[in-house]
Amino acid sequence: MIERINVLKSFIWDRKHHAFRTAPEKLGLDRLCDTFKAGGVHPQERSAHMLKAMLEAERPVILEGETIVATRTITRVPSVFTEDEWDEIKKHHTLHERGTLSNISADYEGILRDGLGLRKRQVEDRAKDKGLSGDQKRFLASAKECIEAVQEFIVKYQRCAESAGLKTVADNLAHIREKAPETLHQALQLLRIVHFALWESDCYHNTLGRFDQYIYPYYKADKEAGLLTDDEAFDLIEEFFLTCNKDSDLYIGMQQGDNGQSIVLGGRNQKGEYLFNEVSEMCLRASYELGLIDPKINLRCDGQTPLEVYKMGARLTKRGLGFPQYDNDDVVIPGLLKLGYSPEDAYNYVVAACWEFIVPKNGMEIVNIDALSFAGVVSDALEHLGDYPTYEAFYAYVDSMIKAECDRITKGHDNLYIVPAPWMSMLMGGTIERAQDITLGGNSNNYGVHGTGLSTAADSLAVIKKYYYEEKSIPLDELMDAIHNDFKGHESLQEMLRNEAPKMGLDQEEPDAIGGALLASFAQGLSGKRNERGGIWRAGTGTAMYYIFHAKDLPATPDGRCAGEVIPANFTPSMFLRHQGPVSVMRSFSKQHLEDTINGGPLTIELDQSIFRNEETIEKLAMLIRNYMRLGGHQLQLNTLNRETLLDAKKHPERHRDLIVRVWGWSGYFVELDECYQNHIIERIKYQL
Repeated sequence: MIERINVLKSFIWDRKHHAFRTAPEKLGLDRLCDTFKAGGVHPQERSAHMLKAMLEAERPVILEGETIVATRTITRVPSVFTEDEWDEIKKHHTLHERGTLSNISADYEGILRDGLGLRKRQVEDRAKDKGLSGDQKRFLASAKECIEAVQEFIVKYQRCAESAGLKTVADNLAHIREKAPETLHQALQLLRIVHFALWESDCYHNTLGRFDQYIYPYYKADKEAGLLTDDEAFDLIEEFFLTCNKDSDLYIGMQQGDNGQSIVLGGRNQKGEYLFNEVSEMCLRASYELGLIDPKINLRCDGQTPLEVYKMGARLTKRGLGFPQYDNDDVVIPGLLKLGYSPEDAYNYVVAACWEFIVPKNGMEIVNIDALSFAGVVSDALEHLGDYPTYEAFYAYVDSMIKAECDRITKGHDNLYIVPAPWMSMLMGGTIERAQDITLGGNSNNYGVHGTGLSTAADSLAVIKKYYYEEKSIPLDELMDAIHNDFKGHESLQEMLRNEAPKMGLDQEEPDAIGGALLASFAQGLSGKRNERGGIWRAGTGTAMYYIFHAKDLPATPDGRCAGEVIPANFTPSMFLRHQGPVSVMRSFSKQHLEDTINGGPLTIELDQSIFRNEETIEKLAMLIRNYMRLGGHQLQLNTLNRETLLDAKKHPERHRDLIVRVWGWSGYFVELDECYQNHIIERIKYQL
C-alpha cells in the first residue's frame, strides 16, 4: 500500500471526516416535506426536488491525498412525505421495508459509456414527443432535474479542487460533467459520483454490479496508451474502495455493514469464456490489503474455473473479511433460464445486497419481499401428527401447509407502493423510452422469498420418520409432552435428539433428501404464481435477518431445540451439529436440485482461524471450494473465526474495532453488532481442514 492510500485509509478509519457532517435538521431539509405537502407537489417531483436540495446543501470536502472525490456531509436523507402522508399511503398500499427503492443494480456500464451530457439530451429528445401523458412529462422533467443537480454537484467539487490546486482532480471533474469518461481515473470518479447520488436520492442497498467487466475497458485503454502502470491502476482501485467505506456507517440496513455495497467478479459469458481479468485480480488484492468491509466481493465461478482463481479467493478468506462469496454459474445460470430469464440476462446476473441473484441494468426485482419458515410450518404440523398413519401421509400434510403459506405470502404484497426514484431511473435501461419511473416496473419484475430454518425442519422430520414411524421408539405422547414442556423432564431424550439423531450436514441420505423435499415443496408452492406487476415468485435458501425473528417465537422442535433457541442462518446445518470437517456438509448441501430455489442463499461455513498455517492450506481450501461447485452447490460463503477472539471482543470492544465477521449475507465489524447477532456468530460451528 503506497503512503498516499495509507494516509487516506487512516484518516477514514479514525473517522476524522465525521467532523464535516451536519444533520439535515440544521439545514432545514427535514421541513421540505411540509413544503411539498402544502404545495401539493407530486411525489415524482418531490424526489427530484429533494435530491437537488441535498446536493446543493452538501459541503464539498476533499480529504488529504484524495483524487477520487465526493464525501457525504449530510447524515440523513429526509423523507419526501410527512408522517400523516405516510399514514395515508399505508391505508391504501403495502410497503416493502422503508417504502423507498432498494436492492437493484443500475446500468453503470451504460452511464459510463454515455456520460451525463448525452443522457440529458436523450431525456430532452424524448420530452419532445407530443403524445406523452402528463405523468410521462412529469417523469422526464424530474429526470432532467436530477441530471442537472448532479452536474452542478460536480461543478461545486471542481471549483473546490481548483481552489486547492488539485489540477488532475479538477480536470477530471470538468470532463465528466458533460462527457463520457475516457480514462480509468475519470471512470472511477464518475462512478463515485453516480453511486454517491443514489444514496443521496434515498435509494439504498445499491450494489455495484459487475465492476471488473465495465471498468476493465478503461484500464486496458490506459495501459495500451501508456497512460498508467499496473501499480497506478491498483492504487486507483484501492482509492475507489476507500470511497465506499467513507460513508458506509450512514448506509445502515439492519446493522452497520448491511449496506449492499457489493461487487461481482468473473463469470462465464454465452460463448463459454471465463471473464476473470486483471481488474478482477486487483479487486481481490485491494480488499486483502485494505482489510475493510466494503465493497463486499462476490466471485462468480464454476467447476472449470482455474484453481489459481480459487486460491486468490481463499487468501482473501484467510484475511477474515467474510468474503468473497462464491456463486456457481453451473447452477445459477441454468436456474435463471429455467425461470424464464433471457440468456443475455441469465449470463449477466449479479448479486444484490446479500446473495440474491438479480438482473442488472433493467430489472426491478424485489428479491427479499418475505420469508417462509420451514421450521414454523413443521412445528404447526406436528400438532396433528397423530392424525396421519404413515410418514408419507404426514409429509403430504406438511407439503400442503407449505403451499398454503406460499399462497398467504403471495397474496400479501399487492398494491405495492415505492417512492419514485428519478435518478435511479436514469441509470436503468428502458426508462427513457417508456418515460416511466423504474419503481413502476422494469424488464423483469420478479419477487423473491427466503426460506428459514430448513435444517431444523429437515432434522425434525427425520426424527419423526425414524423414531416415531419406523422404529416406533418414541411414542406420540412422549414426543408431544417433551415438545410442549420444552424438554423439561425429558432431558435424556433431548440429548439423544441433539447429538445422535439424523442431521443434514453429515452426508446422510435421509435428512438430506427431506431437505430437498422441503425445498421442492417451496418451489412448487410459488411456481406459476404471478405478482401484480406480472413477475414471477422465486424461492430461495437464504434467511436474511429472519433467522433471528423466526426463532424468537418458535416452540421447541423434535430435533432437540428448545423454545426460542436459535436456528441456523441461511442454507446451513443445525447449530447442534458436532462434526470436524466441512466435506460432509458440502456433500449434504449440494443434493437438493438448487436450480429450483435460485433466489439465492449460501451454504455458510465457519472456519477456525487456526487452519491457515501455510500455503498448502490455502490450496486445500481452494480445492474444497471448487469441489463444492462441482458437486452442484449454488453458493458458498466462508467465515474465518476464532472463538476466543470473539469472546474477548465482547468484553473489550475497544481492542477489536477492526474485527470483521460475516453476519448473514454481509460483513460487518463485530463490536458494532447487536448482541443477538454476536451471540449467534459465537455459537456457530467451527471446522478444520
